[in-house]
Amino acid sequence: MLKLFRWDHRGALPDAPKYVVVGAPHTSNWDFLVMIAFTGKLGMKASWVGKHTLFRGVFGPIFRSLGGIPIDRTRSQGLVEQVAEEFARRDRLALIITPEATRGKSTHWKSGFYRIAQRAGVPILLGSVDYPRRRVEFGPCFEPSGDIDADFETIRAFYEGKRGKYPEKAGEIRPEHTDRE
Repeated sequence: MLKLFRWDHRGALPDAPKYVVVGAPHTSNWDFLVMIAFTGKLGMKASWVGKHTLFRGVFGPIFRSLGGIPIDRTRSQGLVEQVAEEFARRDRLALIITPEATRGKSTHWKSGFYRIAQRAGVPILLGSVDYPRRRVEFGPCFEPSGDIDADFETIRAFYEGKRGKYPEKAGEIRPEHTDRE
């Protein structure tokens, strides 16, 4: 299907057993699906997180087989801690996170992907979907330094000029500054 619609890719996956993949821009469900298709083509078994309620009934086994990891938002432990625990439990995990956190217009990126990578002690791989060029690109893979503002300069430079399906919905590439986990 990717060849049929003339999509290609650039970059390579890291030689690391565990990492967080930033999937951006995320302006429609298609952005995410194109990214997932390329991860499969390149041999990555990508995972993603979703509300635990999505995994009930007949959809549970289907979503898990597609790499879904249920997260219980009612637990006292926050998202960052639950996902860090998941990294600790597994030998291999490539987790795609969409930092815009919505397919609608957002004002900024959520910093959860950054805090997850820090807490789990894993690198961050930058991945983009660029509709005008019909290209998925995997860029630098780096360890978060702890200086989120400096690291976001690297992130912003990678995503410069890349456009999702609906570019007017893309959020500004700047972190939310928060202490919550």
